[in-house]
Amino acid sequence: MSTFFDSLLYGFTNILSIGPDKPRDDCCSSEGSGCCKDAPVKEVKSDQGCCGGSQRQSQCQDKETGEVTTPSHNCASQLKKEAVDIESIKVIYSSLTGTAKKLAIELEDRLRTTTRDVNIQKIETLDITEYDNDNLLSETSICVFVLSTYNVEGPLDWFSNWLHDLRYDFRVDRDALKKLRYAVCGLGDSAYGEEFNVAAANIDKWLGRLGATRIYPLGECDKNADQKHQFDTWSDGFVSELKDKQSLEFAPTNIAYQSDEEEEEDEEEKEIDVNDSGDEMLDLEDMGKMATKIKAAKVKREEEESAYENSKAKPKRTIGEDKRIPATEARAMVSPMIHKNLTKQGYKVVGTHSGVKICRWTKSALRGRGFCYKHAFYGIQSHLCMETTPSLACANKCVFCWRHHTNPVGTTWRWKVDDPRFILDGAMENHYKMIKQLKGVPGVKADRFQEAFTIRHCALSLVGEPIFYPHINDFVTMLHEKNISSFLVTNAQFPDKIAEMVPVTQLYVSVDAATKESLKKIDRPLFRDFWERFLNCLEQLALKGQRTVYRMTLVKGHNTAEIDGYVELIRRGRPSFIEVKGVTYCGYGGASDLTMANVPFHVEVIDFCNKLVSKLGGDYEISAEHAHSCSLLIAHKNFKVNGVWHTHIDYDKFFQLVKSGKPFNSLDYMAKTPEWALHGHEAAGFDPDETRHYRKNRKIVEPPVISS
Repeated sequence: MSTFFDSLLYGFTNILSIGPDKPRDDCCSSEGSGCCKDAPVKEVKSDQGCCGGSQRQSQCQDKETGEVTTPSHNCASQLKKEAVDIESIKVIYSSLTGTAKKLAIELEDRLRTTTRDVNIQKIETLDITEYDNDNLLSETSICVFVLSTYNVEGPLDWFSNWLHDLRYDFRVDRDALKKLRYAVCGLGDSAYGEEFNVAAANIDKWLGRLGATRIYPLGECDKNADQKHQFDTWSDGFVSELKDKQSLEFAPTNIAYQSDEEEEEDEEEKEIDVNDSGDEMLDLEDMGKMATKIKAAKVKREEEESAYENSKAKPKRTIGEDKRIPATEARAMVSPMIHKNLTKQGYKVVGTHSGVKICRWTKSALRGRGFCYKHAFYGIQSHLCMETTPSLACANKCVFCWRHHTNPVGTTWRWKVDDPRFILDGAMENHYKMIKQLKGVPGVKADRFQEAFTIRHCALSLVGEPIFYPHINDFVTMLHEKNISSFLVTNAQFPDKIAEMVPVTQLYVSVDAATKESLKKIDRPLFRDFWERFLNCLEQLALKGQRTVYRMTLVKGHNTAEIDGYVELIRRGRPSFIEVKGVTYCGYGGASDLTMANVPFHVEVIDFCNKLVSKLGGDYEISAEHAHSCSLLIAHKNFKVNGVWHTHIDYDKFFQLVKSGKPFNSLDYMAKTPEWALHGHEAAGFDPDETRHYRKNRKIVEPPVISS
């Protein structure tokens, strides 16, 4: 009946301004519902997207398989990426010989031809001597600086001096350039040593200090290398950032500094700290607040544990009406309070029980200031590594836990279980988001910034017990499918999980003590049969064919005198390597009595390793070290081929072996260890191609003298 009235009203649309609107061609849904539910389904003519031609609007056909499916809202033929509108870009150059001018003009031409995803209304190229410096204070255009650096007087000096004065004039607001978005590319000659690109680096830094938004990291193009190729690579990265609306959003640093100590690592961490690890170093007046938070977290966890235990109790049968108690639904591992604590510590929580975080060595590597110990020991580059865990829960409460025990604990999995694909995608997405935020940190190298968006390694050692996750094998397999290596750390409380584990690039077991009593004191395990589980894990480790590692954390006054016990444990598990590291003091957490007095010096760790090796019957030797981390690597002599250590990993070979499906062992994918990483070398494990950074006014403490 309603259809009849609609049709009747239609005939009077030219006379009366009433009645329903005429159905539009695009109002029909794929289900044939709504205003067009009785209309025939139209065909969509398209040569693009997954449909690839004439198909029903509600269907898509795969070109390769011919399979017809119902598309999601992401069908390529239905969605079109919205172009980014940019009002104005100014390419500002400073040149003595004409190189910077030439490259600036090339960049302008490149920008003019970039019309597919970016609409730039106005592009202007000008000499920095022609630019009115005062206009920078109200500049709304995106400014790209292509600057040559010389150790003689040049056209850049006036602008550089003006910006320096602006930066250090206490009368100028720290966000004076908050309307500016910029990128800097420096052209220089590495033969100048420390003066290489210094002017461009300073300008890049000062603009950021004054609140401007850095769109892309500083470019450093060397005349002694392929400068043109370096500039083209930098330009490619810069143009790609213009296609991302989020990159163009104003995000001023707005951090005030009171002195020239801007290169202090602590200060720069405060500028843009994606981890916001404020709880690891507290002011005295904040101690009470932190202790209260920790206590509240513990009380909350105890309440949750009690609720779970009570939920398992079966009610007594009653006479009369049968009132059944519904089964308890699995809950999320991360409660709101735990989520808040972990987020404040810099974690990005993924789903209901996983997390990811940026390591400080990732930030160091992005700035060319060195890699973590895994670079010296195994050839990992920290800016290509993602640190994550599919299980934030743990079965131990170690005294040196760097999370102060705010993460969940348990011995059985009683929480919701997230899909491994969901966890991996979420971890990678959040990792890349945190990497993207680091483009605003001064000193980040453009080439490494781009490289960081291709994860090559995954350290499953963030916090908790990764092997506790029910689908850990699927998760690791997905990593290998993406050519991402796996470094899995377990606390040696789940022997069945180790036995069932698929091949990983390197499998770790934390060996924190050599006796039952000391292990209980240090790890504080939840299992009553923790020692039996611990020994069983070591025995299962010996049966694995791939690289295995004992990770030993030395705590002075707790576990450094148990060398004979460690020897027995090593013989039981027969690991490929033994990592020995001094404990890192993470500040007061209210959960342990550790102090700086429990942190051993590097010479003390070396002495411990020498004593340990001397009792292992000649099967092991100290192979490599990373003094900065107070770490040494003891390796089995199987990895010493013709007198040359091969502790590094041939990652491409590992992926080939895994994907072949054939059996292989740890010696099939080893690689040579570089000279600078070997124990006793003057570099002490620090890559000579990196720039060593020392904190100003750092306290130098003389290590103890070890008697022979």
